Amino acid sequence: MDLGVPRKVGHNEQVEVTTPVIITWNNGKSRMVGDVRALNTYTIPEKYPIPRIHEKLTQLSRAKLITAMDALMGFHQNFLTDNAKKLLRIIVHCGIFE
Repeated sequence: MDLGVPRKVGHNEQVEVTTPVIITWNNGKSRMVGDVRALNTYTIPEKYPIPRIHEKLTQLSRAKLITAMDALMGFHQNFLTDNAKKLLRIIVHCGIFE
């Protein structure tokens, strides 16, 4: 995937796919999703301790510039390794994409 554009998988590549599911919200909008819960058994969680608020406030007090960034859609912007892309492939009527 380059800049958020899915890459079509070639016919000669070995493919393991996730079948997409279309869900419809109460407001009538639809979204394509995949059930990849089985991948959770293969993931290695990264654990980070919760920062101490006093330490963070001390650091902020010395800052010269403070900004706020919108992380609402950040979940959808994570970069994936080539192996992860292969595990998250989907198949639709016009081909297989990663």
